[in-house]
Parts: sequence; structure tokens; C-alpha cells
Amino acid sequence: MAPRKLAAGNWKMNGTLASLAEVDRLLADHPQPGCDLLICPPATLIHAMAAKGIATGGQDCHANASGAHTGDIAAAQLRDAGASHVILGHSERRTDHGETDDQVRAKAIAAHEAGLVAVICLGETEAQRDADQTLDVIAGQLAASVPDCATAANTVVAYEPVWAIGTGRTPTNDQIAEVHALMRDRLAARFADGADVSLLYGGSVKPGNAAEIFAIPHVDGALVGGASLKAGDFGPIVAALAASGG
Repeated sequence: MAPRKLAAGNWKMNGTLASLAEVDRLLADHPQPGCDLLICPPATLIHAMAAKGIATGGQDCHANASGAHTGDIAAAQLRDAGASHVILGHSERRTDHGETDDQVRAKAIAAHEAGLVAVICLGETEAQRDADQTLDVIAGQLAASVPDCATAANTVVAYEPVWAIGTGRTPTNDQIAEVHALMRDRLAARFADGADVSLLYGGSVKPGNAAEIFAIPHVDGALVGGASLKAGDFGPIVAALAASGG
């Protein structure tokens, strides 16, 4: 099978119940979107969003199934609230909370055990890009963050260069293509169905650049931040992905 086309939105620490009106608009404007849709809102909105019939994900989970971890959420609890996916290893988690590849891998295992699809994020810093270390960094994160139990059905990999997130800057098409080709090659070599794992690009994806990004080989969709908060912004990105062959 070919990798599934996925338009995923990461609302980060934004949104209240009133914000779900944007989901209503999105679904009304795209009743048959032509690709998979996913929105990962704050945990407070997962249950209500999932009830609207759109695939819903968490933004993190704990590696343990339960226990004395105040403020954390177990993968099974996300699933119980209606989530089907969970974002893991986002650069903001790696930076703000010091998450390591080993921790991300442990969380991915927990997600798989709970029946969630793990959206595992990888990305280099601006300093690493400038030092020509990007491919080594991505290869290392991919090897260490993605667990052996990963399959095309339970795992999505997202390339999000740290220096492009929320900055308005994006890598060149050739730079995106280079990283996605590396990820595809490494996944195909490691897993029987690695050629079918969906690979997303994230980092200042907007309506104006979405079609160009989706035309790049091995880009199967996007993990979108700020532009996913409004149906008027996310909708054109969804349409561009559908038009790319989704």
C-alpha cells in the first residue's frame, strides 16, 4: 500500500470549547476531504472534539500506564477520551521539558500498547543545520526515537526543523526532499512496511506554500501548527494535500 495522505493540526496550548466552531467549519467546508484529517488539541478538548467525528490526538503521553505522575496523561487515558493519535517528541517538548530520544521511544511504545498511532517528530536546530549536521541528527533521532514495534499502521513520522517552527521560515524544497528521502530509505531498510509509513513535513506550513511542499517526493502530508487553528487557514492546506494525490 502507499503511505496515507494526512493533514494534521497541532493546536499546542491554544483553544477552548468555543474554538470547536472552527472544526465545525472545517468539516462543513470539506465533507469529503480527499485525505485523512487529524487535529491534536489541548487535552481539555479531546473528548468534545472527538465527538464531532474528526480524528483527534493528544500532544504527549507518559511512558507509564498509570501511577503517581501528577499532571501527566497516560496513553490509555487519551484513548479513553476519544483520541486515536498522539504527537510525541515535538521539539517544544524536547526543548522545554528536556525529552530525549529514549523517552520518546518509551512513550511511543506506550502509545502503541494503548492502540494509539504515534506521530513521532524529528528535527534539527538552526545551529545543527548551519554546521551541516542535519542528516546525521535526523538519522540518529529516527533510529533512537522510533521503536521496533513501529508499523505503517501505528506510526507516522514528522520532520519539523526546529528553526522553521512558527518563524515563517522554511527549508528549501531540496532540503526538505533530502531529509524525507533519508527518512524513507532508513524506514524501508529497517521495517518490512517502512516504505508505507506516512512522512509529514511541519514548520511554517501555510496555504501559500502547501501545494509546493506537497509536490516534494516522500512528503505525505503536513503537521501544521498555527495555521490549523482557523478553518480558513487549514482548509486550503487540506485542499492542497487532496489535490496532490491524496
